[in-house]
Amino acid sequence: MSKIIEISGLSKEYSGRKVVDGLDLEVERGELFGFLGPNGAGKTTTIRILTTLTKPSSGQVLINSTDVAKDPERVKSDFGIVQQHLSLNRDLTIAENLELHARLHHLSPRDRRERISELLDYVELSDYADYLVDDVSGGMKRRAMIARALIHRPKLLFLDEPTVGLDAQTRRRVWDLIRKMSSDGATVFLTTHYIEEAEALCRRVGIIHHGKLIVLGEPLDLRRKLGMIAVEMQTNGNATKYIYFPGRAEASEFIRGLPGTQRVVMRESNLEDVFIELTGQKVLGD
Repeated sequence: MSKIIEISGLSKEYSGRKVVDGLDLEVERGELFGFLGPNGAGKTTTIRILTTLTKPSSGQVLINSTDVAKDPERVKSDFGIVQQHLSLNRDLTIAENLELHARLHHLSPRDRRERISELLDYVELSDYADYLVDDVSGGMKRRAMIARALIHRPKLLFLDEPTVGLDAQTRRRVWDLIRKMSSDGATVFLTTHYIEEAEALCRRVGIIHHGKLIVLGEPLDLRRKLGMIAVEMQTNGNATKYIYFPGRAEASEFIRGLPGTQRVVMRESNLEDVFIELTGQKVLGD
């Protein structure tokens, strides 16, 4: 597989403080990649650099072999972005929002009509094309934003917290759409503070902390390194202590050695356990 994103030695400083610190990262073409980090870790700044909104202090970012800092206009044609906050024009219908974006990308009238029809069908919004943005649900708005980001057939799609604020059922419907885009060949770069989302969707994840990439790998491999089985023990101060074991046999043997009054829970570990053990924090949006 060839690389669609190549980041080397990337740093960004604000008022003498390094928000991104010597970041090295590569993302394969066609990959569904998850980028995780606690509040203030630097992931939002990294996304802003990748999407040409902020210039780096040092280092290099290539998207599809083009230097983001040197040729931002060319890079913009290679990616689409779905931002965390609603960015649709609320005075327009869903179809009109797509029409506006298609015009900005200089699609011909015929291409605009065909592409908008195709995308409305793709995100299952054909029956809502003439609805104003404020007259559809949050999940429909999010799907409309994804359709808009795909209007110019980008090679790479950045999804910044794409399911924030959605209920569980709607979130899973957006997950299905993300999987569909990935299976259709799009490269997806996903940031999320829903750890189960990254675990369910992503082939690989990277965790950034204090501006540095502290771990990179497949979710299952990261769990194996930590331990596939977690034992939760409630301490005297009502805090919870977590201990990890390679398998159930080792965890069961440990539990048998505890006092009978000790309250314990044995369960499978997950990516959130990996995240908290590495960062000492829960995920919150930057």
